[in-house]
Amino acid sequence: MGYSYVPLKLKSEVIRIRTISMITAEILEELRDYVIPDVSTEEISNICLKLIKKKNVDAGLLGYEGFPAPICISVNHVAAHGIPNKYILKNGDIVTLDLTAGLGGWYGDCAITLKVGEITEEKHKLIGAAYKATKAGIKAAVAGCRMGDIGFAINESAENDGFTILKNFIGHGIGNDIHEEPAVLHWGERGSGRPVVPGMVFTIEPIITMGKDDVETLPDGWSMITKDRMPTAQFEHTIAIFSDHTEILTRLK
Repeated sequence: MGYSYVPLKLKSEVIRIRTISMITAEILEELRDYVIPDVSTEEISNICLKLIKKKNVDAGLLGYEGFPAPICISVNHVAAHGIPNKYILKNGDIVTLDLTAGLGGWYGDCAITLKVGEITEEKHKLIGAAYKATKAGIKAAVAGCRMGDIGFAINESAENDGFTILKNFIGHGIGNDIHEEPAVLHWGERGSGRPVVPGMVFTIEPIITMGKDDVETLPDGWSMITKDRMPTAQFEHTIAIFSDHTEILTRLK
């Protein structure tokens, strides 16, 4: 079976991706303090842009295919690509921050889901399950496995916790471009799919929900929501495959 071309990275190139990936994760960590009641998502986006400029990196998402903000901010049942706006965060919300930043022509990509004030036990479980599913995918992502092994591990983890993977959204290769091969499905069969080899750099970023795997796009043309309006959660890491280990490039030291 033939597969599309994957730009494999040299170790020197992984070092450059690691640098911007860590900065991307640092910015998200700094934004945590602003995800509180009575703050608008637009305010968080403005703070994000200031941090990006302060760190002398590029806002990878701003203007990407027309996206109008430096960060995706998705609240509650907004599954992905949420455009920051006048919405005021309130106690009980959950918020996913998804950021891509660039430096010297290389990109890093990371996402986290945060609670606003006190949230329900169900939302706590959802966030925990999303984090656990991402970790399961990373653990499965080793040289010599296949993409189906990664997807199987992610989906099995989510389903065992009683949640559903949104299949409209996948991970992707990253490097000189924000979206490269390989495509990384968050479900699959063991032993199936493209072989995972040293030099691959890609994201693992499952979005999980309490409800069904059905989404629709809002009139803004970007924000995608669950049709049943059930909340979603997501964690994303950029990882690099080596012959003897896998490194989470967006992990803070």
